[in-house]
Amino acid sequence: MDCRPQSSDGLDSQRRVRRDMSNSLKGTLLTVVAGIAWGLSGTSGQYLMAHGISSLVLTNLRLLIAGGILMVLAYATAKDRMLAFLKDRKSLLSLLIFALIGLFLNQFAYLTAIQETNAGTATVLQYVCPVGILIYSCIKDKVAPTLGEIVSIILAIGGTFLIATHGQLDQLSMTPAGLFWGLFSALTYALYIILPISLIKKWGSSLVIGVGMVIAGLVALPFTGVLQATIPTSLDFLFAFTGIILIGTVFAYTAFLKGASLIGPVKSSLLASIEPISAVFFAFLIMNEQFYPIDFLGMAMILFAVTLISLKDLLLEK
Repeated sequence: MDCRPQSSDGLDSQRRVRRDMSNSLKGTLLTVVAGIAWGLSGTSGQYLMAHGISSLVLTNLRLLIAGGILMVLAYATAKDRMLAFLKDRKSLLSLLIFALIGLFLNQFAYLTAIQETNAGTATVLQYVCPVGILIYSCIKDKVAPTLGEIVSIILAIGGTFLIATHGQLDQLSMTPAGLFWGLFSALTYALYIILPISLIKKWGSSLVIGVGMVIAGLVALPFTGVLQATIPTSLDFLFAFTGIILIGTVFAYTAFLKGASLIGPVKSSLLASIEPISAVFFAFLIMNEQFYPIDFLGMAMILFAVTLISLKDLLLEK
């Protein structure tokens, strides 16, 4: 047995490996929990809308309250940076466009899709978004898609078809409005990702999202009916509001950002794909929604399409 003491370089290397493993595990757990929390937010929204809260009012409340909390957190951790951001007129103009199109419109489209279908179906339809971005990138850059990308596009379209029709060519399994708002939420989700890229590079995502949510909520305030709305305060409503605002927005977003900082954006996005599975589970558990085997096949096709795209990015990252 070799009893010689290890060199300091060897000990440092072991410590680094242990630290990297610890960070990887922590980042993975935070990202998965964030995805589950996002799934809960959709079902919480479905519960509130099923009991009389309109999607407009709920969108406005979610943006104002969650955005306000994120702004307070940003102020507490980076006061000078936040004040500099608020004084940058050029950034604020870009932020206004992002707030109205990427935040308000996306949240409203997603919640309306839930109202017209259910949390699980709406969340899965929104996950067509990466495929939309892929098609947009291929057209914009005048680059032909790879074989894997073509397979992803076919899977996503096929999966959407199965969810929308249950495999019956002559009928929809949901209302036309539900299908429209589900796919429109995927389009606005793509804008939510694309529009703030330069802002986030300059100011950081937590600050941009927090301030953007508050701006969107304040601009929408006179038009959504939230000032005239009667908001119930019974325990079940408070739990549902906690699910969509505190757990499904503030906590989920903060946990995802922390996880992404530990394991990287590509891996974190891939792990967060647990969100639609979580949404289906909570819709079944809380709202007693019924899903058919063909629905799960369609969902699996869409998730596999997203995974194929993410795995390509993961390999490029390495």
